[in-house]
Amino acid sequence: MPIYFYRCDSCGFEKEHLQKMSDPVLRVCPDCGQATYTKQVTAAGFQLKGSGWYATDFKDGGKAPKDKPVSTDAPAGKSEAPAPACPCAPEVAAACGAK
Repeated sequence: MPIYFYRCDSCGFEKEHLQKMSDPVLRVCPDCGQATYTKQVTAAGFQLKGSGWYATDFKDGGKAPKDKPVSTDAPAGKSEAPAPACPCAPEVAAACGAK
């Protein structure tokens, strides 16, 4: 059940109410008894964080994601250049001091 935030325009009383979506909107303030109790618009109570929740859970009917293809541009026997020791962007790496 969602939690709705209400505020009274007469006395300023504020409270959260756990209600079903089908429940009627509350109109009477439980503090002062006036009919100026209104439902407030608030942000969602959850956030979707992380990378790829959609791609890994729902995209392509739930099939596992495919591995990235191996690049064949480099000549055989040569490996790629080693990663820089500094995790900073190249333009700030000199000033960073990380080695």
